Amino acid sequence: MLGMTWMRIGLFNLSGSAMERWLRNVTNTPIKSMIAGIFMTVILQSSSAVTVITVGLVSARILTFPQTIGIVLGTNIGTTVTLEILSFDLSFVIIPLLSAGTLCLFFRNVKVRSTGFIFMGIGIIFASMNGFGWLSSPLTSIDYVHNLINHMEGSMFSAFIIGTLLTAVIQSGTVVTGIAMSFIGSGIFSLETGILIMMGSNIGTCSTALLAGIGAGNEARLTAYAHLWLNIFGVLVFLPFISNLADWSIALTANPETQLAHASVIFNIICSLAVLPFATQFGQFIVKLHKKKI
Repeated sequence: MLGMTWMRIGLFNLSGSAMERWLRNVTNTPIKSMIAGIFMTVILQSSSAVTVITVGLVSARILTFPQTIGIVLGTNIGTTVTLEILSFDLSFVIIPLLSAGTLCLFFRNVKVRSTGFIFMGIGIIFASMNGFGWLSSPLTSIDYVHNLINHMEGSMFSAFIIGTLLTAVIQSGTVVTGIAMSFIGSGIFSLETGILIMMGSNIGTCSTALLAGIGAGNEARLTAYAHLWLNIFGVLVFLPFISNLADWSIALTANPETQLAHASVIFNIICSLAVLPFATQFGQFIVKLHKKKI
């Protein structure tokens, strides 16, 4: 969490205000909005951060709710890039990144210090991922953890709920799915269980935007609701096809951790592209569903 936070601080300091100005100019069609959402999420490494920024722009009446539908679709695709990066074994870059980052933090120049935060953040993230891998096996010797893992393996609902609640608490679906990747890589639980946790994290990450929408105005809250319903619909459609999604991912790679990253990419791309042609109708549905409640 510290690594993700520091990386976001550095990235936002370098590009945040410029990206907000750019966003205002490229959201006149759903396709452009989706591409903008993907790009911003890849840069800021957080779908929650992009959604919160979008909610803020709607609250300030810089954007309208219909302009945000494509952005919401794009954030779900953009966030999968981080998981793909985490699936690679990049432990050899941890020490160089932490060393370079520490050195940059001694400078007063904002850009250099921001670059230092990025390096430190990435280094901490990869160190943490390795740490989860090392700890996963010893953790299973604890009776409570062992029983919890067995319960998740035997219950789709439990794995899904744990992914949702854990993400809502720590405010990062990437971290939760990254932990699941480490456990899958160590053989602690199956790919299907990891996919359910990943799907739960997609819904849990919506809590950030929902909190940001409190007191932000009617249209801003509609943006947060659109993010939530997109992920709920996606999960409901894919639940009967968990085994198929696992099979597709296994066919793409033999690496267990990468399999979950690929599953996240397939899930989010299909969900977003399926809704894109009906972005206007989806926005109208959200308005009809929540207009009386806001």
